[in-house]
Amino acid sequence: MKKRRNYNLIFGCAITAFMIALIVLGFFWTPYSPTAMDASARSDGPSLQHILGTDNFGRDIFSRVLEGAGTTLIIAASTVAIGLVLGIFIGAFTGYYGGWVDEVLMRISDVITAFPSVLMAMVLISLLGTGKYNIIIALSILFIPSFARVVRSEFAKQKQLDYVRAAKLMGANDLRIMFVHILPNVIPVLLSAVAIGFNNAVLAEASMSFLGIGVQPPDPSLGRMLSESQSFLSDAPWYPLSSGITIVLLILGFGLISDGLGGGKGDA
Repeated sequence: MKKRRNYNLIFGCAITAFMIALIVLGFFWTPYSPTAMDASARSDGPSLQHILGTDNFGRDIFSRVLEGAGTTLIIAASTVAIGLVLGIFIGAFTGYYGGWVDEVLMRISDVITAFPSVLMAMVLISLLGTGKYNIIIALSILFIPSFARVVRSEFAKQKQLDYVRAAKLMGANDLRIMFVHILPNVIPVLLSAVAIGFNNAVLAEASMSFLGIGVQPPDPSLGRMLSESQSFLSDAPWYPLSSGITIVLLILGFGLISDGLGGGKGDA
């Protein structure tokens, strides 16, 4: 029987690849400087010169969207990478050894996850201060428990299996068993968690920038652009739509990938 095509994964990868291609382009080239103002071109609609129009300061929206999306992607990738690495180490040790270390770390995790993520991020940002690097630190702290729980659960299951017992009988030490034998079998489960993490990181960064505690001017930010464009919704709808649709596409792409990795298997 033929396997059913995983359309969520296909469409998710296509959308994400398209967005990443545009973002990578923005790292090397933009039609205009994202911060350059032109009083003669204020709130111009989409045209051959400005394909997404200009904002109320005459800045090219397409250039600002490219740079803002790049900033969002860098923050999301850094957040997920740090949270994933620390989550793997914490989850591996707690899942493999259990005991009081497991209890202490999981209770700390419960405390962190008990609060709404955006509220917790706002508290951390108020302590650390605004800026890209502080956003990465704050979001990374929030993402560690989710990755740690996934890894902990899988390690607790895997350590009971025959291949782990065989490795112990052959004299392999605990670190080798955890990171050479068990971890590769956990990675497929982690892929879906990573996709969800990217999705949540993009949304969290955009939310904080929208509230004014994220990326600060003059650096473009999708969330801040969306916030600043609210008053121009009727007069210049291309302004809020450009940043809003970009955020939606980034979240949609990672969301479909997550769905595809988690539930796209089946036969027809």
